[in-house]
Amino acid sequence: MQVVCVGLSHKTAPLDLRERLALDESDARRLAISLLEHDAVAEVFTLSTCNRTELYACADDPDAVRALALGELSGRATREALEQCAYTRAGREAILHLFRVASGLDSMVIGEAQILAQLKSAYRLAAQNATLGVVLDRLVRHALETGKRVRTQTGVGRGAVSVSSAAVALAERVFGTLDACVALVLGAGETSELTATHLKSHGVKKILISNRTFESSEHLAKRFGGQAVPWGALEDHLRAADIVITSTAAPHYVVTRGEVERIMPSRGRRPLFFIDIALPRDCDPAIGSIDGVHLYDIDDLHCVVERNREEREREAQAAECIIGKEAERAEAQIAGLEVVPTIVALRAEVERIRAAELARTLRRMGDADERALQEAEALSRRLANKILHLPAMRLTELAARDDAYVYVHAVRQVFALDEPVRDPEDLTVPD
Repeated sequence: MQVVCVGLSHKTAPLDLRERLALDESDARRLAISLLEHDAVAEVFTLSTCNRTELYACADDPDAVRALALGELSGRATREALEQCAYTRAGREAILHLFRVASGLDSMVIGEAQILAQLKSAYRLAAQNATLGVVLDRLVRHALETGKRVRTQTGVGRGAVSVSSAAVALAERVFGTLDACVALVLGAGETSELTATHLKSHGVKKILISNRTFESSEHLAKRFGGQAVPWGALEDHLRAADIVITSTAAPHYVVTRGEVERIMPSRGRRPLFFIDIALPRDCDPAIGSIDGVHLYDIDDLHCVVERNREEREREAQAAECIIGKEAERAEAQIAGLEVVPTIVALRAEVERIRAAELARTLRRMGDADERALQEAEALSRRLANKILHLPAMRLTELAARDDAYVYVHAVRQVFALDEPVRDPEDLTVPD
């Protein structure tokens, strides 16, 4: 068994494909359970964010996992598109990739902190759905710990921004200063909360917040000194705004070309900037072709990210050292997970043989005195321990090797460790 990752990200797939493959909680659960129905897959963990959709599995055959995963996702995109954009990593490469993701080194914005919370949320969901086994459970927890360590022991997170802060930085670059701007935030979730935080810190004095659930808008507006506005009056809010940042969970466009065309004449010559950081997108891409309207989506944020990439990448080198060591530890621990149960089972098997043979010998000894019985017991235990010492030590040493499973399998076959427990009399050797 080894860890296998099949996925696609902002590095390999365009935004429209990532949108179609984004998984909500129910989608992630259905996909994981469906994969577990196949004998080739023992454990499953899914991670889906605005920049990636990845499936981690515990399996023997990486190619089989890839075929199954892409087959499950083929209802959302053509198989050809999936084959072109999907990557497969196995063993140490898969572990390193997960640890890099958790540390923010594989993010669009290097060092961004949001991915750690997203990974934790995905882990909790998988734990609730019982799709994790001992290997992936331990591995994901180790990845979370590594991500936290990278953030506290390196500067990779200092100055790094999340997608929401990158959106605000983009607005600031366009306007020069945001003090006099009116910002409209559509959505009241975690990303919108982060967006409001950054807007406030960048000097925006008037923040309008709109969400389909008005109570959510009020709650968020109260926290940041903003103003909750009703969702049904969207066109009025668009007329008042200079910057519109959208981050809803709607499965369709919430801002259409028709709505924007209707409000633009009443704005005079004031431009309107849309920054769509939702996935699926909130804004109809056709909005960008309207005079006086400027539309940016997640992929456009790359230009903001590049400004501080060099400094963050220097810190990322230190982070890579931590990740490499932790991934090596994780790989050894996973290998040990296969070896330890085998050593335990082998000891139990030898103990059954020892106990059966000792009982048989004591019956033949008849009325032996207590000292003789104790010596026989001690001798049998010493022999068992000496016989087991070298095999157990060698198996432990082999645990870190890529082919450790070969030796584990051989031991289990030779000593019939996976067969039903036999009657103790059957374990004795002929006289």
